[in-house]
Amino acid sequence: MKRIEKISVIITVVIVSGLLIFATTHASKDKLDKEYTSSYFPAAANFAGEATPLKVSDVKERLDRELIVNINLHASTILAIKRANRAFPVIEPILKKNGVPDDFKYLPVIESGLVNAVSGAGARGVWQFMPETAKERGMEVNDFVDERYSLEKSTQAACSYLLNAKAKFGTWTLAAASYNGGIAGVNKQIDIQKESNYYDLLLTEETSRYVFRILALKEIMKNPDKYGFSLAKEELYPLLPTRKIVVDSTILDLADFAKAQGINYKILKIHNPWLRDRKLENPTNKKYTIEIPLRGY
Repeated sequence: MKRIEKISVIITVVIVSGLLIFATTHASKDKLDKEYTSSYFPAAANFAGEATPLKVSDVKERLDRELIVNINLHASTILAIKRANRAFPVIEPILKKNGVPDDFKYLPVIESGLVNAVSGAGARGVWQFMPETAKERGMEVNDFVDERYSLEKSTQAACSYLLNAKAKFGTWTLAAASYNGGIAGVNKQIDIQKESNYYDLLLTEETSRYVFRILALKEIMKNPDKYGFSLAKEELYPLLPTRKIVVDSTILDLADFAKAQGINYKILKIHNPWLRDRKLENPTNKKYTIEIPLRGY
């Protein structure tokens, strides 16, 4: 009996200890969750200086959704922050030169993750231009050259589109929405619904989420420490210095060209992704600028 009583006491102690640990752990977790959920949502938000009406219930909920999604998409959000260190210094001055608000640098973050992505529909590059739209905006698209893959050229083309959309709709928020829904598509809904404010329009799910996704990434990337994305400077991807070569004739073999410049074919293509073939046909003697990295290869 004594042995049984001793075992019973031990079991009781273990169970009580376990319950205490469970309760303490969950109390701590509940406290952390409470602190987190009460502090992550911004007191105010705006896109390109245009206020987001967070007092409207569905507006607040839609931003909350995108914040929660992107806070928990750890890998893609971390990669976006790392890549932004390399891409934003190229994008920002082009936006500024064209009079396009700086907030638009977050648009390609949600479009492509700041890489030269290819969509199933045929959109390509960081800014995700379709072939015909790219040509309409002055970019060259063919078997040898595809300027949708040039960050500078595609950013300039995006500025052209956005300025046109702003002139049409009167607000940068609707201009951003039209980048996803199309100028004609957004304008049709404005006419049908008799509303001219993005936040008052019922649009397709993708376009309804679009500006909120930009707002969420803007909030997280401007305040990475607040959302648990603390990265040291050396962890960010650098913008490597390059020298520029202007060519105005056909290059028959880009691998030979790369070797002559002291690099290899892979590095040439990484720094000039708009070169789409193993050679550059140039029968019209058009001037192209090729970038050659000075280090980091």
